[in-house]
Amino acid sequence: MMKELFPRKQVMGFVFSLVLTFVALAVYFFEMSFGVGMTILLITAFIQAGLQLVVFMHAGETEDKAAIYTNVYYGVIIALVTVFGTLLAMVWGYM
Repeated sequence: MMKELFPRKQVMGFVFSLVLTFVALAVYFFEMSFGVGMTILLITAFIQAGLQLVVFMHAGETEDKAAIYTNVYYGVIIALVTVFGTLLAMVWGYM
């Protein structure tokens, strides 16, 4: 009975989230190059966001999960267009 009540999925998600946080902290403590550090940070950030969405926000457990994931993909696309559009105009000098 207690085995069914134990939130195994949430505990495993929390542990994996801590591991991802320690990997991101390793970028700082091991003084990695900018390119390698940013690559590791971006990868861990996106994995962390996906983990939070699925495990702790229960995005895949509703009946309209396709709409939820579509909205997430749309938000990511808008964020990427905004970031790269800003970089294009302000940093790289294209207008």
